[in-house]
Amino acid sequence: MLDIPGWIPFHRLAAVGALLVALVVLALVDRPSRLTAALRRRFLFGLPLGTFVSVGGVLFVYLFVQGGFSSWYRPLVIPFRAWSYFYPLGMVTAPFAHSSSGHLVGNLIGTLTLAPVAEYVWGHYPTRRGSASFGSFTENPYARALVIFPAAVVGVGLLTSIFALGPVIGFSGVVFAFAGFALVTRPLTTILAFVSGRVLSLFYNALQSPEVVATARPVFSTPWWAQIAIQGHAIGLLFGVLLGVWLVHRRGDVRPSALRSFAGVLVFAVSESLWAVYWFRGGDTFVLFRAIGFALVVGLALIVALTVSASDRPLRDRAPANSVFSTRRWQVGAAVILVATAALTGPAIPYNLFTAADDDLPGESVSVRDYEITYAEDVPNGLTAAFDIELFGESTTTNTSGVIVKSQQRGIWTTAVSTNRLAFDGESTVRVGGVGWQDQVTAVRDGFVVSGTGESVYRVFLVSNESVTFAYATDPLQAEPVVAGRNISVVPTETGYDLGVSTQNGTVRGPMPTQNVTTTLDGIQFVREDEFVFAEYDGTRVRVAKEETYQ
Repeated sequence: MLDIPGWIPFHRLAAVGALLVALVVLALVDRPSRLTAALRRRFLFGLPLGTFVSVGGVLFVYLFVQGGFSSWYRPLVIPFRAWSYFYPLGMVTAPFAHSSSGHLVGNLIGTLTLAPVAEYVWGHYPTRRGSASFGSFTENPYARALVIFPAAVVGVGLLTSIFALGPVIGFSGVVFAFAGFALVTRPLTTILAFVSGRVLSLFYNALQSPEVVATARPVFSTPWWAQIAIQGHAIGLLFGVLLGVWLVHRRGDVRPSALRSFAGVLVFAVSESLWAVYWFRGGDTFVLFRAIGFALVVGLALIVALTVSASDRPLRDRAPANSVFSTRRWQVGAAVILVATAALTGPAIPYNLFTAADDDLPGESVSVRDYEITYAEDVPNGLTAAFDIELFGESTTTNTSGVIVKSQQRGIWTTAVSTNRLAFDGESTVRVGGVGWQDQVTAVRDGFVVSGTGESVYRVFLVSNESVTFAYATDPLQAEPVVAGRNISVVPTETGYDLGVSTQNGTVRGPMPTQNVTTTLDGIQFVREDEFVFAEYDGTRVRVAKEETYQ
């Protein structure tokens, strides 16, 4: 058997080599001169320069504003979300910042595959009859490629930030706008570009992790559909569709058939899970409205298809000027799309006008400049409790539990780490900061599972700059076993854990035994063996607690 030296990246070379061989063979069999000629007719130097500028801008924000250059996998996120209209920094940076490297790469792949189609539709050379390149600023190919297209990208990004519901972050709203713009004129090409993004993503992952060994293990996860900014994606798509419809009818370009438009929009919307309409119920509980979501995407695809294929004829021939019936047919469809966009964006306005309340955070907190970090359970969510709306039996008023981050100056109030997440991991680090600085606070949990209850007693500490703050402890919890007629409880304290032995005459408390050291309370001996705590009395031995373990 051939023995390949370990220093040779064989798997990566195989992936790169296979792709290069395929491209070379295809170039020899089907000479790409027609493709390059078509690209040169629309692009300066045959390249989507506006796409490259946009990608460079997003990368700059991640690497140098969010600190991704020094911490690629864990950028600074909290200060760059769109928290409210009273926090302009978040509103401006949110559409171009990202929550992780995977989030960034996914959106960059979407940009590199979908934006060139949108840029091709726009074109670097003017197409209007009578226009000439360099005749004016808007007809200058360099301006159209390097200024106007990137400026439109920034504008759409800011719109998605302003009208998105909740503290969003990410370039995906703009990526969906690219798709919407391209679907109007070239639905099948857009779907092909979208699918090619999956191929590019696989190639990237193959280079990153050429060989993966997986084993069964417990994993903490929330539903995948609850991690999608569905409203932000939808308004991005609609913004792109509206821009595309306006451009097509302004130029008088050839439009695809209604069936092609319908199929393209529906396939894209379903593939990108625009049907995943959900509601947050609180306490890591989410509700998915699958059937309603499916009906909505079918309706969206139909409206877009009818609008794109509609003619410039008025609703009624020979209708009086300036009357309702003199409206162009495509304008009616555009108006419906505009109303749908307004319905999606409208709720974001009152939501984004809310800022963090003046109320103090519960319990002990850690201060890092203008930030306060604490741990609390079952407290009103500071963002959703500003107003209460009920829809389909679901309310906007929810309680939350976990590591809470607040900044009155920035209007931030968020549960950075949920209680369930901390119970799974044992510790979690929260990064806070701003432009040019960052710091971190680590939440650490320890605890015991009390026998017979299925519940735990635990404590949470906050560690910042080597200082430790005791933030939270649960109430004592009584174990199910009864020893010699006595009840046994586990009691968390700031300095450790106590055991309590209770009878009708009172309670005796003492420290939790350490490894191979016993504690005797009211005649009952407690011993510690590894993570287990046992109670022994007159030949009887029962387990009363087990130390928590984390993944």
